[in-house]
This record gives sequence, structure tokens and C-alpha cells, in this order.
Amino acid sequence: MSNITRIVILGKTGVGKSSLANTLFGEGLFRVGHTLNSETRTCQAETKPVNGRNITLIDSPGFFDTHRSENDLKSEIVRCVTEFAPGPHVFLIVLKVERFTEQEQAVIAKMHEYFSDEFLKYAIVLFTHGDQLPEGQTIESFICNNKLVMELVEKCGGRCHIIDNKCCENNPQERYRNNQVQVKELLNTIDQMVEANRGGCYINEMLQAVEERIKQEVQLIRKSPGNMSEGEIREKAKDKVVLALCLGLACVSVGVVLGVFFGSAASMQVVGALIMRGFALATK
Repeated sequence: MSNITRIVILGKTGVGKSSLANTLFGEGLFRVGHTLNSETRTCQAETKPVNGRNITLIDSPGFFDTHRSENDLKSEIVRCVTEFAPGPHVFLIVLKVERFTEQEQAVIAKMHEYFSDEFLKYAIVLFTHGDQLPEGQTIESFICNNKLVMELVEKCGGRCHIIDNKCCENNPQERYRNNQVQVKELLNTIDQMVEANRGGCYINEMLQAVEERIKQEVQLIRKSPGNMSEGEIREKAKDKVVLALCLGLACVSVGVVLGVFFGSAASMQVVGALIMRGFALATK
């Protein structure tokens, strides 16, 4: 198992991705919004030791929101891909405990469309707002009547967890509704999945191309005048790669970019060529 486990949090705006990240870390490192608008405009990555393991959490924007512009969403996806490189060990697909309206069904349908079987080997379905679950009901019984959700969980190897927004301090012995216990159980599932994947991370051609270009830019920056730290050098390299990717993917739809990133074989060669075109345009 690697020294740092990289975990990406995915889901639409408003499901509680940033709150989940803060719960996992036990402190408010991620900005949480209290409106329907997303607080997470670009990816935020933070690293911290948790229960004897080093974890990097990557909080992503709402990839599956239909109300955002194509250009805005594409630039966010590109920036997130550079944060993900060289590849995440875990994806947390976040849904909210609520009635599944047509919008929620559409989001889950998009996930089925974009997520490949290979991607789902590294994924866990996680429900937030567990405190809204009726007393005495389990998350398994909650989803049993929703075919799309059940199929998604099955494709993720049956890995499904729930996190309460509140710690239930008045009843700390109630294991199922205590989020400290819920976090421990989630981390155990993550450890088991990473071990089953032999410590490997999710990677595809897009991530490989991104990481290779970042390494090339790091070498170029090191040779230039200045006194930057290694962390600053990599951040500058990632910024240059973001610009190149945005240029290269300017004519590609959000659906194609998401499909390629999440492991779909469709249009992989086309997007790879566009990435290289963007690198060329960025250096002019």
C-alpha cells in the first residue's frame, strides 16, 4: 500500500461533499456552503494523517450539474484531472439521503454512462445526510427500491456506506447512527479495497498523459532561474498543463471529456490527440 492514499470525492452540487471531507478529517479544512450554489468552484486537495494512515482528500466541483456552462465545467474537470494525477486510489461517489426525483435519477444515469467497470473497481457509493434517514431504517433498505442506485452499488462490488451529518452525541452507543463509527467503517472498506487492488491506483491514458507532461514541465522549471520549492515547482507545472488541456479540449463536449476520464474507451484516441494539440498551442 502506498504511503498516501488519494481519495476523490465525486457528486453533484449540494450533496455535502465538502462537509464529508471535513468529517473524514475531523476539522474544517474544506469550505462548506449553505446555499444551493456550489462552494467548490475548483478542486481542493488536502493531506492529513487519519487513524494511522496518510490521506489526501480531493474535493471536486459538481461534475454532473446540468445548470453550469460547458466551458466552466470543462475547465473545472481539467483542473481536477491534474490534481488526480498520477491516479486516485479511491473514488467516493456521493449521493444524498433524499427522495430520488427526476434530477437525481438523471445524475445517476449519467454516472452509469460515464463510469467504466475498471473505474468502479476503485469506487464506493457513499450517502450523506444520514441523520435524515428514518429511525430504524438502514441505507440498504432505503435504496432497495431504486434500480439505478442498486445497480451502481452492485457495480462497485456492493460497497455502500452512510455518514450522518451529526455525531449523535446524545446516544454514542448507537453504532449505526454515530458518524465516528461510520468513518471508521468507511476507512476499513477503503483499506480493504486498496489492498484488493494491490495498492494500485486508477489510471487511464488521459491521466498518464497528464502526469507525463507535468513531469516534463517540472524538469523545465527546475532548469529556469529562481528559488522555488519542489511543491511550488509542481504547482506551476500543473498550472501550465491545465492551460494546455483547456486549449486542447476546447472543441470537445463535457460528455466526451467525462467519458474519457472515467474510463470509457470511446473517443480516447481523439481526445489524446487534442491534448497533444493543446500542449503545442500552449508553448507557442
